[in-house]
Amino acid sequence: MDDRVAGALSLPDDWPAHPDLSLALNRMGSFDWDLDSGLLHMDRPALEVFDLRADEYDNRPQTLGLRVPADEGIRLDAMVSEVLKSGRSNYGAYFRLQSRDGTLRWAHTQGFVRRDGSGRPRRIIGIVRDAGPELAESAARRELDEELRRRTSLVDATTAALAHARTVKDVIEVLKNSEGMVLLGATSLVMGLIEAGRIHLVADGPEGSFVPGTRYTRTDEQYPMSEVVRTLGPRFIESAEDFATSYPVLWPHISHLGITSAAYLPLIAQARPIGALGLLYSGKDGFTADERNLLLALGSSIAQSLQRAMLYEQEHDLAEGLQQAMLPRRIPDVPGAQIAVRYRSARLGRDIGGDWYDVIPLPGGRVGAVIGDVQGHDTHAAAVMGQLRIVLRAYAAEGHSPATVMARASVFLHELDTDRFATCTYAEVDLTTGVVQLVRAGHVDPLVRDADGGCHRVPSEGGLPLGLSAEFGRLEYPVGTVELDPGQTMVLFTDGLVELPGADLDEGTQRLTSLITNGPQDLDRLADRLCVSVDERGGEDDVAILLLRRKAAQAPQPGGRLQQHVGQNDPEALSSARHMIRAAVRAWGAKDRADEVELAADELVTNALMHTDGGAIVTIRVLTGPERRLRVDVEDRSSALPRRRDAGEAGVSGRGLMLVDQLADAWGVESRGTGKCVWSEFVVPPRD
Repeated sequence: MDDRVAGALSLPDDWPAHPDLSLALNRMGSFDWDLDSGLLHMDRPALEVFDLRADEYDNRPQTLGLRVPADEGIRLDAMVSEVLKSGRSNYGAYFRLQSRDGTLRWAHTQGFVRRDGSGRPRRIIGIVRDAGPELAESAARRELDEELRRRTSLVDATTAALAHARTVKDVIEVLKNSEGMVLLGATSLVMGLIEAGRIHLVADGPEGSFVPGTRYTRTDEQYPMSEVVRTLGPRFIESAEDFATSYPVLWPHISHLGITSAAYLPLIAQARPIGALGLLYSGKDGFTADERNLLLALGSSIAQSLQRAMLYEQEHDLAEGLQQAMLPRRIPDVPGAQIAVRYRSARLGRDIGGDWYDVIPLPGGRVGAVIGDVQGHDTHAAAVMGQLRIVLRAYAAEGHSPATVMARASVFLHELDTDRFATCTYAEVDLTTGVVQLVRAGHVDPLVRDADGGCHRVPSEGGLPLGLSAEFGRLEYPVGTVELDPGQTMVLFTDGLVELPGADLDEGTQRLTSLITNGPQDLDRLADRLCVSVDERGGEDDVAILLLRRKAAQAPQPGGRLQQHVGQNDPEALSSARHMIRAAVRAWGAKDRADEVELAADELVTNALMHTDGGAIVTIRVLTGPERRLRVDVEDRSSALPRRRDAGEAGVSGRGLMLVDQLADAWGVESRGTGKCVWSEFVVPPRD
């Protein structure tokens, strides 16, 4: 194996264990299973036992499914799990393998568990060998078969397999592939479930056995499944003659299949019928008492599994419907931008989570882009997500700054009757200038894809997740500023897109960066490709994706422009305005004058809040001309013009405009209808 990969997974220094040469001489292979990384190393003799070539095996146990039948794999997994939990140090088992040509044969494995000082299992080292010859040539085969029949009876084996079935389809697949069907000699099965008072045929018999018009049947019709549902008792059909006499409507359609007997069982859960199961036999006449008891027990086990699967599917459908209802029904057309969104639900059962995206049109050629993830994978997470999405949209539409939007959303979540927190990224994009104000609440960094296909991460200082920042009183959310050039694409996503088994988020982000770099140029195709990549690596978490590309047709204006409303008695908005100014000055190449600009702007805003009503609007922009200037405008609704005055005796007031006059290269006042604008300008270096 590649040493680099092994190191990345923190495998033991002596992994894999070196086999004893005597093992190979005795036709035995060895394996070393690292339980932390999940990698299972097998030497060449072991691969030969599994009839696998070296290039067909990638050191992952799942790959052995090519050769190990599903029911055998479930039995072995259950045995190993029991050994690890019980504290035992070794185990041994016979199991069946399917050769490359499809034939079944017997093999044997023995494993030894290595634990650390605390007793935690870390590795399993063992052997595997072909057991076919010894079982065929000795009494051990007969003893094993008897023990297998005693210990893994039909009910036990099928029940163990059904424990892993999540859906009705899974239950049917387990029954069709179950060893128990073979042991009983059943050639095929049919199954129907009760839906709206009728029986819905969900599993057909052998090919050519489907009878037109029987996909849905009534319980009062003359069919065997209808009878057992109606009577709640089993129906054992002893012979072909019995079948033909009892069910003359059905028999002519299936008489050519060679069926000699059948067992139809009612599937009853919580004292009510949920369906019926039929087992069809060829070459078998009649049923012994033991066989009947066995089949009745089988029917009870299948009914419980089916009910669990049906409830599971109902909950999944409910959760998925709730999730979809909470997401935006459509993405609005935003002039100057192309947007693609995707949501991929978790692939396991009802694991619907709180991932979401949103696009919020804002005045002045701006748009808000949101991506977030509520903790948990259930309907409660989806419900919290829906409320949080609406709140974020409302705060953004009210004109609050990105930092204030995030802080207020955190307070809302903290005051909500829930113990959930959420990670989130909110990006306010000015599509005219390309300036992006970015706020992160415990979320993964976004990426930016260049027009030529290159991709890079956009690191930005972040705050605590929503809910937690309010709980700990840390509502300061730093605002990062990025400039999005025409043709560039901002990639927002939840962590399910970069989570890789056995790897950290940095490795997942590097993989995603490479995938985007080599991905299609078309935005919708790129979004589809990202979702496919999650399925290819077996991702088990929800994924939300939002791609926003600034159109090249939106030619950039000279410099940039950012604006924010600061309400009276709103310290969060005032603090957020300071963050915005500081980030904008640095992003626009005026870092050397950042303190001067921030201090002068702070004085102007403070004056507006103290001496007027209705708050103020702060605008910061870049002016181009003979010399590059940065301008700060503070607008209010008072027509009274400010004036310079000497400081009072205490020296605590009257210095505001004097300070602005000393800091700024120019300043002034302009009347604006019902109000005024106090402005200040600062000469800044030319942009590289």
